[in-house]
Amino acid sequence: MAGNGRSKMGLLIHYEYCTGCHACEVACKQEHGYPAGAWGIMLQDCTRQSLDKVQVDFLPFPTDLCDLCARRTAAGEKPACVKHCMAGCMTYGELEDLLPLMESMPRSVVFAPR
Repeated sequence: MAGNGRSKMGLLIHYEYCTGCHACEVACKQEHGYPAGAWGIMLQDCTRQSLDKVQVDFLPFPTDLCDLCARRTAAGEKPACVKHCMAGCMTYGELEDLLPLMESMPRSVVFAPR
C-alpha cells in the first residue's frame, strides 16, 4: 500500500508486442511539454543477430521524469503513453493486479515510480 492508504500504481509493459512506433514518447512529450532531450518515456531498441536471423525488440523505458501522468490519473484518465500505445502493450493499474498478469506474459516488465 502507498503511504496515502491507496494501492501503489504501476505500468505493465508487454514489450513482446511493441512495434517501435514511438507513440508513447510523442504522447508523453506533448502531455508534459518536455524540452528537447528530456523524456518521460523513451523507446530503446535491442538488436540481436545470430547466424541465421536478426531480431529487433523495442522496449518502452520510463525515465526518472515519469510520474505515470499523475494529473491525468488523478482525474481518472490513463497515462498518455498507455492511451496512445498503438500496439496496446501497456497496462496501467494497481501493482497487486499487474504483477500476476506479468507472470503470464513472457517478455514483460513492471514499472513503479518512486
